[in-house]
Amino acid sequence: MTRRDAERRHVRTMRLMRTALVMLVACAVALFFLIVPFRALLPADPIPPRGEGEMRLHFLSVGQGDATVVEFPDGDALLIDGGDGSFAANDALVRYLKGLDISSLTLIATHADSDHFSGLTEVLRVFRVEKVYLPVIGARTDGYARFLAAVEREACETDTLVRYDVIARPSGAYAVCISPHAVGETDENDASVALYLSYAGINVMLCADMSTTRENALLDELSLYEGIFDSGAYRVRPEETHLLKVSHHGSGNATGAAWLAHLLPEAAIISCGAGNSYRHPAEETLARLAAVGAEIYRTDELGNIVVTIADGGYTINGGIP
Repeated sequence: MTRRDAERRHVRTMRLMRTALVMLVACAVALFFLIVPFRALLPADPIPPRGEGEMRLHFLSVGQGDATVVEFPDGDALLIDGGDGSFAANDALVRYLKGLDISSLTLIATHADSDHFSGLTEVLRVFRVEKVYLPVIGARTDGYARFLAAVEREACETDTLVRYDVIARPSGAYAVCISPHAVGETDENDASVALYLSYAGINVMLCADMSTTRENALLDELSLYEGIFDSGAYRVRPEETHLLKVSHHGSGNATGAAWLAHLLPEAAIISCGAGNSYRHPAEETLARLAAVGAEIYRTDELGNIVVTIADGGYTINGGIP
């Protein structure tokens, strides 16, 4: 073998070794991200800590979707919906959750619309989740199938939220489901979860996508007996609502005049995306809210909105972090 042949063989050997090394590194990186989701490496948002005895509600800016965190005084939390699963929305959701000092996380998928449940799939990959509440009506879509597969993969306890179900905490905070019914639901939006949340004398109505049809049906039931939604010792008085999470991103087909006249909320939070194609919130909905004197807070204008409840009062701040 000539010297030139030896040099060529050496060059080929080095090239093969470099190629093998690159492939080995690539495989190692791919394996790492199969085991550890890349969003687990994202930095946490710098969120101010919760004060002693406070309950906080975080209405997250996730575009044209819903994602609400109920942060109980004991450090446990509910994530109600998780946005549409877009890259930006998932990043924002994970960074925000990492910024909260959550001791235990429970998920609620209010219904099977993609702008509500999709981001929960990523949350299941990144965080340890204790329990998942599934909608009473599912969906035959690839996205919903991936969500159910993620729930099964993480071996989460599952349940559904229906009328009279209660989520209660030792702090005295509780949430009662007033809709949907246990059986007979056919409309996906009207079968979405509506929760009455109470703590320290402050009451919050958290609506997903129910329409005025369901609102009016609930009002008809209330006309029969004011305590019709009470669940055991857990009192539900919609007419004592202080804060309203507006249904269906402020759609004109929800948050009707009769519903608002009964609730008379002091403040209303609307989760919607800037410049969305649905033109949410609708002008007629904004007018109805103004007519009852509700102060309006919108995620498309303020970004993340945080409500802090303590000592019988509450504060609302936008743009956090």
